[in-house]
Amino acid sequence: MTKTAPRGVSFLLREYHEGEQALVIIDPRQHKGLPHRRYHGKVGNITHVGRRAITLDVKLGNKTKTLITRLDHIKPFGV
Repeated sequence: MTKTAPRGVSFLLREYHEGEQALVIIDPRQHKGLPHRRYHGKVGNITHVGRRAITLDVKLGNKTKTLITRLDHIKPFGV
């Protein structure tokens, strides 16, 4: 068995702004605000920033889906 290092809180302190891009990386340790597994690894544009959740527009095939997820499940893209 391999142990992973405990995750800090720096990902919660990151400030996101509308118009930026974010990568959806699902963290199975946090079940609240968990996006569907089909969005794992997708990049979306941030359309709304709340206190605990972020709204993303994710391109899926020919459609654009709106995804509401918590900060635990996203990270900045291209930084």
